[in-house]
Order: sequence, then C-alpha cells, then structure tokens
Amino acid sequence: MENLSNSDENYDLGYQLSPSSVDQIDQSIPETPGYSTFSGASFLYGRTFSGRSAFSEPVDDHSCFSEASPFHWAATRSGAQNQAVITRLGTKQLENNTDEKQLNYLESLELELETMRERFAKLLLGEDMSGSGKGGCTAITISNAITNLYATVFGQNLRLEPLNPEKRVLWKREMNCLLSVCDYIVEFTSKSQNLLNGTAIEVMESRPRSDIYVNLPALRKLDAMLIEILDSFEDREFWYAEEGNLSSNSSRTGSFRRVVKRDDEKWWVPMPCVPPSGLSEKARKHLRHKRDYANQIHKAAMAINTGVLAEMEIPDSYVESLPKSGRDSIGDQIYRSMHAPAEKFSPDYLLDSLNIVSEHEALELADRVEASMYTWRRKACIMHSKSSWGMVKELMSDADGSDKNHVMAERAESLLFALKQRYPALSQTTLDTCKIQHNQDVGQATLESYSRVLEGLAFNIVAWIEDVFFVDTTIKSKK
Repeated sequence: MENLSNSDENYDLGYQLSPSSVDQIDQSIPETPGYSTFSGASFLYGRTFSGRSAFSEPVDDHSCFSEASPFHWAATRSGAQNQAVITRLGTKQLENNTDEKQLNYLESLELELETMRERFAKLLLGEDMSGSGKGGCTAITISNAITNLYATVFGQNLRLEPLNPEKRVLWKREMNCLLSVCDYIVEFTSKSQNLLNGTAIEVMESRPRSDIYVNLPALRKLDAMLIEILDSFEDREFWYAEEGNLSSNSSRTGSFRRVVKRDDEKWWVPMPCVPPSGLSEKARKHLRHKRDYANQIHKAAMAINTGVLAEMEIPDSYVESLPKSGRDSIGDQIYRSMHAPAEKFSPDYLLDSLNIVSEHEALELADRVEASMYTWRRKACIMHSKSSWGMVKELMSDADGSDKNHVMAERAESLLFALKQRYPALSQTTLDTCKIQHNQDVGQATLESYSRVLEGLAFNIVAWIEDVFFVDTTIKSKK
C-alpha cells in the first residue's frame, strides 16, 4: 500500500511510472472475486462523464495511468454522438426560426436539382429507362432534349407578349446545362511560345472546335435577341381573345372576331384584336421594326442550320434508297426543263410553271429534286473512280463543266435552293431527317437542334406580327 500511495503522489506531481513500477503495483494488488480494474462501475463512470480527460481524477482506486483507457475511447464516441444530437437539434431550431420564404426557396432549389438529375440520367441512359443499353446515342438524345425543352417553354406561348418568368428561368437554366457539353468539345492547334532564354518553340493548345467556336456564340446572341423582341410587347395596343371570348378585356369593343371568321388552319392560335379605330402609327412602326428584326434573325438561324446539316455525313441507308437515275426521281416534265440549254434554264420560271398550291407539294418536290441531285453526283463519283462521299465537294469543284451529270446536279441544287427560298417555312426534307437520326457527332447535333428551334421561334414571331397587321388592315377597311 505504501508503494501505491507513493505512486499516487508521483502521479499528482506529474511524474509517470516506469513499466517495472507498474508491474510491481499490479502484483501487489490482491485479486478479489467480483472486482477488477475494468469494473462495470468505472465503465459507467466513463460514459457518464465523457468530457473528463485522462489527467482528471481516476475513475477508480486503481486507475493510475496517464493515458486514456479503451473505455475512455468509447466514452469519447458517445460524446460525439451526443454532440451530433445537439447539432441536429440546433439545426432544427434554426430551421424553425428561418423565414418561410427562404424555406420555400430552398425547397424549390431542391426540386430543380431533382429535375436536373432526372434529365441528366435520361441523357446518360439514352432515354432507355430500362438501362439495358438499347437507348439512342448521345447526339440524338441531346437533340431530342433541346427540341422537347423548346416545346415545353414555347409550345403554349402563341402570343406577342413577354415570356413567363418561370419559363424564362427554365429555358435559360436547362439550355445552359445542355450546351455545356460544347465546352469540352475541343481541337488542338499549334502556338508559338518563347522560352526565358529567347528560344521559340511550338506548343499545342486546345480551343473549342471551329464550328462550335463560330456558331454557338452567334446562336446565343440570336436567342437573347428573340427574348428581347417578346419583352418589347409588354405594353401594346392590341390584345388576344381566346376561342369563345369576345376579347381578353371586357371593357374593349370592336373585336376582330366581329369582322372576320377564324381560319380553320389556325384554330389553336389566339385571335389578335385591335381597337375599333385600329392601331396608332407608333404601334404600327414598332411592329414593322420588330418584324424586320425577327425576319433577319430567322434568316441567320436558317443559314446556320443549313450549314450544319450540309456538314453532316450522308447515311448509307439514304444512299442505298436513291433511284437509279435522276430522271426517274423528278419526272419527265421537270427533267426536260432542266435539260434545256443554259440560257433557257430558270429555276424561278420552272417553279412558276409547276403551279405548287401547298407546302406539302413543295416538300414532296424538294425530296425528289434532292434525291436526283445526289443521284447525279453519285454517278459523277463513279465515273471519276471516287466512291467516298467525303470527296464529292472536291469532285464538283474539279469536274469538267461539260460533264452531263455534273451540270444536272448543279441545276438540281439551284432549283432546290430557289424552292426553299420561296417556301422558307418548309419542313425538313427526307435527307435532313435521315442525317439527324443517324448523326453521331454531339457538337453538330447540338448546333443543329439549337438553330432549328430558334429558326422556328423567329418564324412564329413574324407570323404573329403579320396576323396583327392583317387584323388592323381589315378593321380599317370596314370603316
């Protein structure tokens, strides 16, 4: 016991016993039944006062070590759990004290995050929710995602008015996510760099691929310009009346509905209405300016879309479906007109003689002319022993002007161009649709779908403005 008391004194003074002293102490302690150094009492003590350090008062009469025991580690873990409980309680109390508006904002963010997770999961799965790997490629999946997003945001927006704030945020946020893939489509270019000693070396650096570098900023600018056009119609002199309503404002009279019946082809489009006296000159000037503005945007978007489609590879399935001769595709009447001498061939005169009465007939003619054009080009390739479609442009530039297939292909191309100029709202041809379906290039798919939806929105804005002008002219003519 004297040794034990001496050890306690040394412990209080901060001394640490040697291993031999510890062994002597252990041997001097008699073993009694039901009692041990690591007793249940010491265990409970350690769990209850887990905040005490190893240098605090000993847990029992025989606890003389300066290091924490394993049971003290368990007590520390218990303290961490208690601290976690306290933290959770504090967080819960903080949430209760948080403003309700902020909580609603956090809930909306969580909902948006969940929506984005779902969309990206569909992109990764290729829209095959079974996960069996039978989904489409990434290019067609992104193309469909942009098309569906446009339908969601602008599908019900058939008026000249600012876009709904929620849909505006949805369009901007999700388009930024879908277009972010283009940030990682790069190409390597050489760059000259000077070292510290003046030596010039050539290094490779990455930059966005050339087609994305040129077209994507332009499309973003066109997008912002179209939204700006819609925002400019916040204060307007005309209004819209839904089917079954005289007008959107009961205090206004003289609706266009009382003058002209709705065209059956546009029964789903809201009817524009103007005051009985018609629009003011200021309003008409504003409409003309925005119509010309949107028309220029439409031409720019269509040019980008046409260029991207032209760069896409022609699928083998389309090549195999081409007729054996271009004459079989376009018919004898058009073939004779195209086979005329150069000074007598005129694409516009040929289109006038065909008496096309609908866009459906125009699209059918475009498919046949385009098929004949590639049929003649394929024959020219075979004659020059070039079977690769990637060499078609090189062949056309080097081909002899007296080559019949080359001449007919050029005339078919000029006829197709004149047809698309005459019908700017013409749907995509069979070749365009086939290219989009079989395209594997993610960058081209993104540019094509983005330019296509912007082209459609610009065309709709022009059509809506024309509807307002038509209503205003009709109202004034009835006076």
